[in-house]
Amino acid sequence: MTVKSDLEKAKASAQGALGTYAMFASSTEDPTAKQMFKQMQQDMQRHVDMLNNRLNYINQNNNMNSGQAPTQGAQQNILTNKQNQNTTKSATKIAQSIEDKSDKLLNTVKNDQIK
Repeated sequence: MTVKSDLEKAKASAQGALGTYAMFASSTEDPTAKQMFKQMQQDMQRHVDMLNNRLNYINQNNNMNSGQAPTQGAQQNILTNKQNQNTTKSATKIAQSIEDKSDKLLNTVKNDQIK
């Protein structure tokens, strides 16, 4: 197993945790727990960003070491950056969607209990 594949697996795990924390934050009514999970979500986003940065660095250096012209390495790095940004944006959108749906469900349940 290569360092790159290990980092990609770590990134996928971190993105999964990010979504889980977002779901926990949206599904609890306890303000202290909600804040804790939101903080954990933000921390995990920083982890994902750091892993993306490291992957970009490895991709850039591997391209340079493999004999590719610097412009090819730079192009690959730009492509990898865009892919990583898109993945992170997708994970964030999914987490936000889960949070929104959980909030709507909680409001529906509360309204039904009031009736």
